[in-house]
Amino acid sequence: MTDRKYPIGPFVLKENYTTEDVAQFLQIIATSASEYRKLVEGLGDDDLAKTYREGSWNIRQLIHHVGDIAILHYFRMKKAVTEPDYDAPTLINMDAWAATSDSLQMPIADSLNILDGTNQRYVFFAAGLDEEALSKAYFHSIRQIWINQKAALAMSVWHLQHHLAHIKLALGQDL
Repeated sequence: MTDRKYPIGPFVLKENYTTEDVAQFLQIIATSASEYRKLVEGLGDDDLAKTYREGSWNIRQLIHHVGDIAILHYFRMKKAVTEPDYDAPTLINMDAWAATSDSLQMPIADSLNILDGTNQRYVFFAAGLDEEALSKAYFHSIRQIWINQKAALAMSVWHLQHHLAHIKLALGQDL
């Protein structure tokens, strides 16, 4: 049986990411919003209320969450590259954010637009970074690891695919 909490497995940091890895990450990030749109197109409130496991966020919360985190990942990268003293990333209380009225009640269309627009900016910005910028790192106090910008892109991809799998599980689809 699939691990419903980590259906694609937990994030595993590699020691190094190649130029080809980064190009693949950027492609996945650039197309992820359309994958989410296809998956949730035409879902009604009953479907958006479905969860992938007991006590989990519902599909509506997941869509709003991926929009929120797209903004956060882009923000972190831009700060890391432009501010020399940015050595600890901005963190949020994800459960508290998922419990706000917009995450619980708002239609998902705007968050899908946020995901699409933010990811396009994120990809454009990241594609223009040189090796020096991609090597800038910060310490992620929750994960207890140093993350450079290549790893940040890998984490963004994992996050997008992780929650896409959650939505598929909630809808009873194969992974």
